Amino acid sequence: MDITSDLKKAKRGAIAKAISIFENDEKESRKLIKKIFKSSGKSVIIGITGPAGAGKSSLIDKTVIKLKKLGMKPAVLAIDPTSHISGGAILGDRVRMTEATDSGTYIRSIASRGATGAISRSIRNSIRVLEYAGFDPIIIESVGAGQTEIEISNIADITVVVFNPHTGDSIQTIKAGITEIGDIYLVHKSDLEGASQLFQSAQDFIGTVEKNPPILKVSSKTEEGISEFLAELKKLITKRRKEKKLSEKQKLSKELDDIILNNINRKVATMLHSSKSYSDYLKKVQDRKMDPFEAADKISNGIVK
Repeated sequence: MDITSDLKKAKRGAIAKAISIFENDEKESRKLIKKIFKSSGKSVIIGITGPAGAGKSSLIDKTVIKLKKLGMKPAVLAIDPTSHISGGAILGDRVRMTEATDSGTYIRSIASRGATGAISRSIRNSIRVLEYAGFDPIIIESVGAGQTEIEISNIADITVVVFNPHTGDSIQTIKAGITEIGDIYLVHKSDLEGASQLFQSAQDFIGTVEKNPPILKVSSKTEEGISEFLAELKKLITKRRKEKKLSEKQKLSKELDDIILNNINRKVATMLHSSKSYSDYLKKVQDRKMDPFEAADKISNGIVK
């Protein structure tokens, strides 16, 4: 059954089904990507990242409502830490985005499944589904867990980094490579104690960065700073729209590399373990007759001429 006509009408069932296909069914996802790829790559992607408990969901809730008032049609993809029992995503985010959900915004949680490359693949294709259904901008929410947020910044056109005064080691988090990825930094829950101190630290660490991103204090609860944040976001959305063609070329180059390397890895892994020379060299290493580096060189040379 072809779901693309329902997708074009932004029917929720069709969107959910298409995203599930990309998550779980490689054969069907190949067919679907052929149909929707040509019309993808036009929406602005906003990545919102930060430690668990930074209040990203309630912030996104407010942001989505305001973007809709500006005449935009936002959708949200929330990357959840995988529920290890079921392998599905924990749907806490949807509960916290009540206003956005009530207003008819499409919100979907995606399980991170603990694999970095898999996140990129799953998100890139889910974005394409939402683009085909006419959503723009598309907001991706992720828990700031090192590699994931760097990956998000490779996919997003705009990266918003959220901190809050009660995430314990948030000052250290700021130092850890996160200063390069943000286009806007927010000290959220600015009504809480410690917010001013954190804001000062953020300015000290991030204020020296070359692109000099805005650092704002905001609160979803009191709405302090929300309209300033929206003004900065709106400026960036306009700017990124103009640069979209070029940034899309760079993203596709990165995606193609990822897919090729992934294909090669799978093929090599299959060849390796069915090859007699692999088991011969492995035995030599296990018997301490050869070191693993020398054995790896010999096996690699046998595979890649």
